[in-house]
Amino acid sequence: MKQSILDKLQILADAAKYDVSCASSGLDKRNTGNIGNSSAAGICHTWSYDGRCISLLKILMTNRCIYDCAYCISRASNDISRASFEPEEIAELTIEFYRRNYIEGLFLSSAIEVNPNHTMEKIIKTLHILRVDYQFTGYIHIKAIPGADPQLVKKAGELTDRMSVNIELPTKQSLKLLAPQKSINSLFSPMQQIKEGIKQYRYDSRHIKKVKSFVPAGQSTQMIIGATPDSDLSILHMTEKLYQRFKLKRVYFSAYVPVNKGTHLPALSTAPPLLREHRLYQADWLLRFYGFNADELLNFNQPNFDLDFDPKMMWALKNIEQFPMEINKVPYKELLRIPGIGVRSAQRIMKQRQVSMICYEDLKKMRIPLKRTRFFVTCNGRYYGEKSMEPNVIKKYLKPDPSYEQLTLYTIPQRATT
Repeated sequence: MKQSILDKLQILADAAKYDVSCASSGLDKRNTGNIGNSSAAGICHTWSYDGRCISLLKILMTNRCIYDCAYCISRASNDISRASFEPEEIAELTIEFYRRNYIEGLFLSSAIEVNPNHTMEKIIKTLHILRVDYQFTGYIHIKAIPGADPQLVKKAGELTDRMSVNIELPTKQSLKLLAPQKSINSLFSPMQQIKEGIKQYRYDSRHIKKVKSFVPAGQSTQMIIGATPDSDLSILHMTEKLYQRFKLKRVYFSAYVPVNKGTHLPALSTAPPLLREHRLYQADWLLRFYGFNADELLNFNQPNFDLDFDPKMMWALKNIEQFPMEINKVPYKELLRIPGIGVRSAQRIMKQRQVSMICYEDLKKMRIPLKRTRFFVTCNGRYYGEKSMEPNVIKKYLKPDPSYEQLTLYTIPQRATT
């Protein structure tokens, strides 16, 4: 039976939701006779460098896959509805959605259909139709296909804004366990090529008047959290390695949604570890903007984050001998290590110190969360925390309300039993 474009869109947009490089809007609003319409199928959001929210059409080229990765809904052995777009269909969908002001760009991923080169060629053809035939200059983010010929990766990089190679799991052992058809080296190879291509493009653009662009928005990747017993420390070590070695823009973390049965997988009834994912994002922020490294935040004696407290707070409690810090004297880099003080707050403090001494009331006006920060600072020599600076005492005051319940965007799919 021939599938309509709408049927394909529903299947392949739903399959794309497990890639968290952008977040789905979740909006599904029918037209009731007025102007405008919105569909949940395939619409997601990303953010530009200046903070603007950009709506994207987020779909797979195909969910027909030759690989049988245990964690993936599109694995070859799953009995699910399958579909494949032709390049012309994706290009037309993108343009029609753009003309209706639903989207500003495209997020295109794919399962491996036939072989890596075949799939990459279809993606390139889609990009060529959009960029050349339709003269579409909007934002495009694609997934590079590991194992594809380097010339194909290069050609795709010249037509897209951002490119991703999803590493999925943080260790060789995990890949061997759940995705034996993949290897770390096959994933690192296109990452290295993209890094060198970006480096060359940036150099050429400074010295040559007209030069072909190459992935101008940089590259990113994704790791699945909770599908394997890997610790937060091993995930953070891999994250640090990826930033240092390949100069990635972002490492995204995806809480594993149980969609398959398997000996080495969590049970289908297991909820996605969303709070753990959140802690890893907080730690990632500390690596990128606060000058921390993985071994400062975790160690082999404590390889996982405390779900009750954020990573910076836990670091501060483990290094309580470094506190309290005098808010009027501590250097900028040390300010960033104080719980509750972020990059903007630290910049405001440094700016205010050039004018006058900062008092406790000034911190309130700067909207610094003093419920946390007061335990770790002094203002003009005065301490505003509790009498004891014992970590357990501070934890007692800061421990979250036990009645709090983590919100979830996902429902655990129920499979029919036979």
